Amino acid sequence: MTASAACGQISSRLLFDGNLLADYFQIYLRDQSHPDLPSDYTEETIGKRLMIGPYAAIVHTARNMIVPVSVEWHDARPQPDVERYQHVVKASFDCPSGVLIVAGLTDYEPNASRLAVEPGQLGVRANMSGLDTISEDGLEGNDRYLLQLWPSPQPLGLQVLKSWVER
Repeated sequence: MTASAACGQISSRLLFDGNLLADYFQIYLRDQSHPDLPSDYTEETIGKRLMIGPYAAIVHTARNMIVPVSVEWHDARPQPDVERYQHVVKASFDCPSGVLIVAGLTDYEPNASRLAVEPGQLGVRANMSGLDTISEDGLEGNDRYLLQLWPSPQPLGLQVLKSWVER
């Protein structure tokens, strides 16, 4: 047991911190060995801002532009901080290879970032802020996307913890 685990603290590390082109208002995480992304697009799934497939998650962004994205790994499910964000949603998917690809929907995938994670079922929480800063034309904004990952022994159904309704 690590010293942080003995003190009750959850160990975490930053896996990715950069900008991605959210073409078609989407970024994704997927197991590198399973290329299929979820495709069950409905108004409801888009409104929840997260779609889950067996081996992937698609995050629906507020802009069809380059957006800042951070991905964190946590050794256990972190406590949600819903007060800090405008939209928070969680679910789970499987990553049997232990390597995730993070990319924008139309990125050239061979150049996309690869993230080493614990193989198996992963919990994912998408935390979104700055959604109220998007310009009327949708080109500018201070929106940010934090994706938190952790090992999840049991599958998690998609659950919106806090919902942002566009005005």
